[in-house]
Amino acid sequence: MLVEDRIHFFYRAIGYDGVSRIGYASSYDGFTLAERLTSPVFAHPTRGSAAVVRVSGSSGGSWSGAEDPRAIYIAEDDTIYLTYTACGESLGVGLTTISRADLLAKQWRWQPPRVISPPHETHKNWVIFPQRIRGQYAILTSLSPRVLVHYRPSMTFAQDEWIESVYTPQPLTEGWEAYIRGAGPPPLPTPYGWLLFYHAVARNAPGIYKLGALLLDYANPTVILRRAPQPILEPQEVYEWNGHKPGVVYATGAVILGSTLLLYYGAADTYVGVAYAPAASFLESLIQGGAPRLAYRRVQQRRAAQ
Repeated sequence: MLVEDRIHFFYRAIGYDGVSRIGYASSYDGFTLAERLTSPVFAHPTRGSAAVVRVSGSSGGSWSGAEDPRAIYIAEDDTIYLTYTACGESLGVGLTTISRADLLAKQWRWQPPRVISPPHETHKNWVIFPQRIRGQYAILTSLSPRVLVHYRPSMTFAQDEWIESVYTPQPLTEGWEAYIRGAGPPPLPTPYGWLLFYHAVARNAPGIYKLGALLLDYANPTVILRRAPQPILEPQEVYEWNGHKPGVVYATGAVILGSTLLLYYGAADTYVGVAYAPAASFLESLIQGGAPRLAYRRVQQRRAAQ
């Protein structure tokens, strides 16, 4: 998420108690961390809240907590909105907010979170559009069997109010995807429409996550204008095949910094990586029906002084 010329990262990490919490880091250039805090900045409540989800099993290596954070900044509200996977008896979608002033001051005064998906149902990968559409807040909740976007006049939820959604991993009739799992980072506004990355399982690689790209209509994002014919990112590096979930690349953050598109992703549920491309050429390739790709930034490790 880009605010005040700085990229702000909210990431999921597992504590020694087996609970997933959200940490914070930031960067000015997109590749080098300017800071990373040593304590969590957000924890999903376990009792006494509308956001409670009871624990019944492990998810992604932890036993409960907040996973897969996706943050967006809506300038009209001067507010950061954070959706995440609330892990417990079922996997639901949690929502909380914080003001821009508190973010910049690192005063982690989050609004009381709540789960906005129906109880006792499994839901993940919901993303909020970073701009209102026709004056309404827009939340993308599913990409299968079709694009579902829910519009709301407010992001305040009454007690026992949820967003109803449907996710069915139906096989696609064409393309590289056996089926789509869900959205990756929140959509990015571009001159051509909303750029959306998504996770899918390929036909020839069951259990392996790859990333695809869509261009959605700006005024009606349920309309797909373009779909990349091939994955734009797939596991290739050693660190993407060695970890808690080998062969899985899973993105929840993307920004356009200057002229560069940056995509942040988890590798094997163990490492965090960044892939990048010139934004203009990536979009041009997507619009023309080509197969845009992202490159890796390989950082050389310095040798210790002898």
